[in-house]
Order: sequence, then structure tokens, then C-alpha cells
Amino acid sequence: MKVGKMISGTMRLALVLAIICGLAFPAAITGIGQALFPYQANGELAQVNNTTVGSYLIGQSTNNSHYLFNVRNDSASGVDPDITVASALAQAQVIHNSTGISMAYLAGLIHNNTHYSMFFFGTAYVDSLYLNIQIIDHFHNTVSVYGKIYNETGK
Repeated sequence: MKVGKMISGTMRLALVLAIICGLAFPAAITGIGQALFPYQANGELAQVNNTTVGSYLIGQSTNNSHYLFNVRNDSASGVDPDITVASALAQAQVIHNSTGISMAYLAGLIHNNTHYSMFFFGTAYVDSLYLNIQIIDHFHNTVSVYGKIYNETGK
């Protein structure tokens, strides 16, 4: 009889801990995150004309030559939206050839949005999604972004 009580007590404890750790705690943390930081908790979504086009946290791929795209970079995961400045400048030539946007403008846009991994040291990088949104805002009435069509009226 003692062994049965020990097993049932252990099972009850496991069930209580599973409910607390597996349901209650994650639900509480999710609720706090949604209440205090909804933009961050929902993935820092990028909007063009009130339409979600991507996340500033995760790189999206595109096969459209009008925009910068993510290539596997030197980051740990390879899914961040940042690309090296060298890659952005190389892709700028392709964008120039397909859209006619001046190389001077594209190079300036890349230069003005260059960040470094360690202040002014380390690897220079740019956020490809942020630059794509700037290109859309300045040059396209109707654009194809990541396989979807968006226009200025949001239709």
C-alpha cells in the first residue's frame, strides 16, 4: 500500500508541476508580453500601406530583382534580416539594371543605413527589409513584394 501512495503522490506532483510550468507560467508571460510590448511580442511586423510585408526580425526571401534579398550571411542563424554592405552594393547593381533607380541613390541609401556589429568596428551590415520598404516608398506605386502585390491604396 505504501508504494501505491508514493506513486500516486508523485503522479499528482508531476501533474501539478506540468500545469504550472507548461500552462500557467507560459500563459502569464505571454499575456504580460502582449499587454506591455505588443509590437515586439508579435514579431515587429513591417507594414506597407497597412499590409504586413515581413518582420524586421527575420529575413524574408524574394525572387524579385527589384529588391534586396537575404543570402546566408555570417550570422549564427542565417535567418536575420541583415546583409553585409558588400552584398547590398552588389545587389544594388541588379536593382539598378531592373528598375533604373540610380546607383548613386542606392549606394547613398545603403551608406545611410549601414550599421556595425560593434559600434564603428566589426562587420558592416544593412537591414534588407528596411531598405526594400524605402525603395517601395520612393519609387513604386504598385509593387510586388515577396510574391504579393501591394499598391498605394492598400487594395
